[in-house]
Amino acid sequence: MASTDHARTVFMAGLKNAHAMEKQALSIMQPQVNRLTHYPELSRRLEAHIAETETQIDRLDQVLTSVGESSSAMKDLFLSSFGSMAALGHITAGDEVLKNSFANLAFENYEIAAYASLISAARICGENAAVPLLEQSLEEERRMAEWVEQSIPGVTETFISLKGSGEKAKI
Repeated sequence: MASTDHARTVFMAGLKNAHAMEKQALSIMQPQVNRLTHYPELSRRLEAHIAETETQIDRLDQVLTSVGESSSAMKDLFLSSFGSMAALGHITAGDEVLKNSFANLAFENYEIAAYASLISAARICGENAAVPLLEQSLEEERRMAEWVEQSIPGVTETFISLKGSGEKAKI
């Protein structure tokens, strides 16, 4: 099999994986937004990123259609379910908002790596029309990762302040 054939195989699998990854991201963020009470800036940014993520899914659908493929319903369902369970895992923690922030930063960096790989595979197999769409999603993920990283000190300060005043601080 030629190098471009291998790249195409990797690209197709990567597109389906990225689609499922973005479905998983929604299943992680949506429960967080629904539970946030003391962190309005975090809530607003997560809501904005949910909208970005929905657009990223649309872009991935567009790329999949352009190459004659479709998303994997099985992968989408599995990773979405896994994301929901992961989001539930922090609910019992006394510092839920902090644990969610750490997990969000890790997940954003995972998405960055996935899009960087997809862009490389697209170029190798000649699917250059997909590159601008993937680069747009990559840039959104980079901005979100940067925002999450920069917000952690403020979220931590608010958490400590609320905890010290006897308020419910975890969300």
